[in-house]
Amino acid sequence: MAPAPVRRAPRRRRTAEALAGWGFVTPATLLVVGLSIFPAVWAFLLSLQDWNGFSTPEPVGVDNYRRMLTDAELGAAVGHTLLYTALFVPASLFLGLGLAVALNRRLVLVGVYRTLVFLPFVVSAAATGILTTYLFNPQFGFVNNVLRVLGLPQQGWLENPSQAMVVITIMSLWGQAAFTTVIYLAALQDIPVELAEAARVDGANRWQSFWHVTFPQLAPVTVFVAIWQTIQAIQLFDLVYTTTRGGPLGSTETIVYYLWKAAFKELEFGYASAVAYGLFAVTLLITIAVTLYSRRTKVGGL
Repeated sequence: MAPAPVRRAPRRRRTAEALAGWGFVTPATLLVVGLSIFPAVWAFLLSLQDWNGFSTPEPVGVDNYRRMLTDAELGAAVGHTLLYTALFVPASLFLGLGLAVALNRRLVLVGVYRTLVFLPFVVSAAATGILTTYLFNPQFGFVNNVLRVLGLPQQGWLENPSQAMVVITIMSLWGQAAFTTVIYLAALQDIPVELAEAARVDGANRWQSFWHVTFPQLAPVTVFVAIWQTIQAIQLFDLVYTTTRGGPLGSTETIVYYLWKAAFKELEFGYASAVAYGLFAVTLLITIAVTLYSRRTKVGGL
C-alpha cells in the first residue's frame, strides 16, 4: 500500500499567516524601539559622559551620579516635588472617589455631568497655565477680585513662595482628578448591587455599607490610581513651565523642571541624563514597593 501524500498546504498557510502577522507587527515594533528603547540606551550612555551638545563627549564614569548626591539645587527640587506629591496624590484620590460616588447615581442629565467632570483632563497644559495665571494673578486675578469684594485680604498666590506650590496643586487637581473619577466610576459600576443591599438588610447605614462593603472592593483600583498619580506628580513639568518657570525664588522648581533646565539651558546633557535615570530608578522602586505592599496586604487579609 502506497504511503499517504504529505499535506503541505496547511503548513504553508500557517507560514504565510505568520509572515503576514509579523508584517503588521514589525512597523509598530520598530517605532517602539526607535522612540523608547534606543533613546533610553543612548541616554544611559550619555549619563556616563560630559557633553554640552556641541563638543566631543568626554567619558566621566559615574561622576555625574556622584554629583547628584551633593547638588543642593537638585535637593531643593526633590523637596519641592515631594511636597507637591504629598499634596496632590491624597487630594486626587479623595476628590476622584467623592465625585465618582456622586456620579454613580441615577440623576437627570448624569451623562452631561460626567462629561463636564472629564473635560478638564483633555485640556492642554498651556491652556491650564493661562487659566491659572488669570485666576491667581495677584494684581488682576479673579480670585483676588473675589477676596476684595468680600473684604478679605488679598494673597500673593503664584508670586508668594509659600503659596505657589499650593496653587499649582489646585490647578493640577482641576485636570487630573477627572482621571481618578473615571477610574473609580468604572470600578463602582462593576461592584454588584446585591452586596450593598445585603448590608442594608443586615442593618448597616449608607456610610457603613460604603466603608465596609464598597470601599474594600476598590482596593486594587486605589493602588493603581495611587501609583499612577504618584508617577504623574513626580514628573510634574508642564504646569510649572507654563506658570512660574520654577519661581518665585525657586519654590516650584521640580525635579523634571530642574532636569530640563540643566539640559536645555545650561547644556549639561550628561548630568541631566543622570538625573533622568535617577528619577527613573526612584519611580521604579516606588511602583515595586507599593505593588508588593498591596499584594502582601491582600494575602494577609485572606
